[in-house]
Amino acid sequence: MAMAAFRREGRRFAPLITPRPIAAVRSSPIPGEQALLGVRSISTQIVRNRMKSVKNIQKITKAMKMVAASKLRAVQTRAENSRGLWQPFTALLGDAPNSRLVEIASLISGGLLWPVHTHMGVDVKKNVIVTVSSDKGLCGGINSTSVKISRALYKLTSGPEKETKYVILGEKAKAQLTRDSKKHIELCITELQKNPLNYTQVSVLADEILKNVEYDALRVVFNKFQSVVSFAPTTSTVLSPEILERESEAGGKVGDLDSYEIEGGETKAEVLQNLSEFQFSCVLFNGVLENACSEQGARMSAMDSSSRNAGEMLDRLTLTYNRTRQAAITTELTEIISGASALEG
Repeated sequence: MAMAAFRREGRRFAPLITPRPIAAVRSSPIPGEQALLGVRSISTQIVRNRMKSVKNIQKITKAMKMVAASKLRAVQTRAENSRGLWQPFTALLGDAPNSRLVEIASLISGGLLWPVHTHMGVDVKKNVIVTVSSDKGLCGGINSTSVKISRALYKLTSGPEKETKYVILGEKAKAQLTRDSKKHIELCITELQKNPLNYTQVSVLADEILKNVEYDALRVVFNKFQSVVSFAPTTSTVLSPEILERESEAGGKVGDLDSYEIEGGETKAEVLQNLSEFQFSCVLFNGVLENACSEQGARMSAMDSSSRNAGEMLDRLTLTYNRTRQAAITTELTEIISGASALEG
């Protein structure tokens, strides 16, 4: 009797029923209905797919952190040992790698004027800024910092009777400086870390730079490694042999050699040229290793933050998935109970 009554009621309301029934639970709602259904009726399949993609991203970031930690341990010892290469040149040729110019350049980039005479008051007209960066990204802001300091140094060293050029090491600095300083770029060298770095490889690069640029002073900009979460933008200046000889003849402390220090048939100018070239190769070798350490440390920190953010996002998605699934179950139970009550009534 109840089923017969239910069929009769169905025939009475047949004209009011839409010809295409709407499913109560759909695994993937069409875009037009998704906005109408609202946030509470979001498909559980969409949330599951999102959770799966976030888990995959978290696995990748954790793996990249482990790889960066392995590379950091391999290069950190070499970078610390390379710091002793440029130290003997400090007493004779001056200008140990420091952050003094970086602080001044930061003030200039911030719009403040701070007049300064770099490298113990030595006046030079041709400056070459050697910007050391990485070839890969996902390592925080170390490349942006190097580019920012290089641009500020360009403003500091340029003038009416002065000339400043760029020499770029690394793909990231090349991409940024090419936008607004393409005509000032003298040389670009990329894929430095494709093979393990050694002094022979860097000395060949130093010779290539010295052959292709004319300079009075080379300003090497790099990031000095301090810890996994800290690095210091640093600059080091290497003067040309002509400037060293001029300052030595003028009675300055730069390039001051005694007669007993010049052996063999070489002249003082030849000795200063050899020392200047060797100093540049040592400073560049140290700068490349320090920047490689800073890159791996910054990548470790960035990947650790990304992994934690992925974990937090996964927690939120899990909560949303459970709420959506519970809402769907509650809706189905309500429909079943309502249908049973209607049959009983």
